Amino acid sequence: MGNARRAAWVASLLVLLSLLALLAGASAGSTGLTNPLRAAHDPVAWQIVSEIRLPRTIGAWLCGALLGLAGAVAQGLFRNPLADPFLLGSASGAVLAVALLLAFGHAFGAAGGYGAGGALSPWLAQFGITGAAFVGALGGVLLTLVLARGVQHTLRLLLAGVVVGYVLGAVKDLVGLAAPDILRGMLAFSLGNTGLIGWRGCAIQAAALLPLLLLAWVLARVLDALALGEPTAQSLGLPLGPMRALLVGVVALATGTAVAQAGLIGFVGLVSPHLVRALARLAHGPLLWLSALMGGLLLAAADVVARVAVAPQELPVGVLTAVFGGGYLLWLMYRNSDARAVP
Repeated sequence: MGNARRAAWVASLLVLLSLLALLAGASAGSTGLTNPLRAAHDPVAWQIVSEIRLPRTIGAWLCGALLGLAGAVAQGLFRNPLADPFLLGSASGAVLAVALLLAFGHAFGAAGGYGAGGALSPWLAQFGITGAAFVGALGGVLLTLVLARGVQHTLRLLLAGVVVGYVLGAVKDLVGLAAPDILRGMLAFSLGNTGLIGWRGCAIQAAALLPLLLLAWVLARVLDALALGEPTAQSLGLPLGPMRALLVGVVALATGTAVAQAGLIGFVGLVSPHLVRALARLAHGPLLWLSALMGGLLLAAADVVARVAVAPQELPVGVLTAVFGGGYLLWLMYRNSDARAVP
């Protein structure tokens, strides 16, 4: 089977499974299972489906798609299969920015959820959180790149990312100590929570996802060239500096938007490209689209499991993705080590 046919087959499978996950998400909740079609005849049931379950499920899929895209771009940009959207300080920067916004909101009488709330309109509050998370994520990435003096030295880059993560995380903890009223919200934010995603959050994520996908797809040839090595990429005459800046912007904006809406959800961005590569060996063009589809499927499915596993209580979806994503990577490492041990 050719690469194009295999990519089409994988895309069709992921779309089908995503539709099933969306249907399951619209049917499952703390009140039990509800047939979405029958719920249309019951005003109360339909309100639960249309105002809570549907936007939450669609928002979880969009969040996973953003993380899957960011993970595929990060792994190609830094030529590291262990790179994920949070590797270079983007997560710590985004969370610090959101913590500062929450502290500012509480200082001026804001209330409720993660939002700035208070005197701000709901739309302005949502855009404020998304903007703060984006600026924080981009700032964390840029700080890491400055400390590492570029992306040429992998070890220096990883060390800089670790340092930036610890420093910005410590500052976030200081903000929490200074404004203890936000600690509960920050805990839920750090564990990952899709329960607060509404139609506004879906619109914001959708507005970010499509342009970022298109931009990353246009720049996919840069990732293909970098996969062959830095000298080869330079010999092709590509303007690597500006293109790298655009790719870093894709990672930062995708990560910031996802983090702003659902908090820290780990391993989705790391695992999604690996799962796609396990199904088909592809260039970065189709890999980016399929990684987004895979990320959306993984997070939508994890969100459904988080709702029904201990119903009527819910598990933090970020904990589930960490357990299953980490388990998959451990199994992958074990399988690879066994393969190398065979004479």
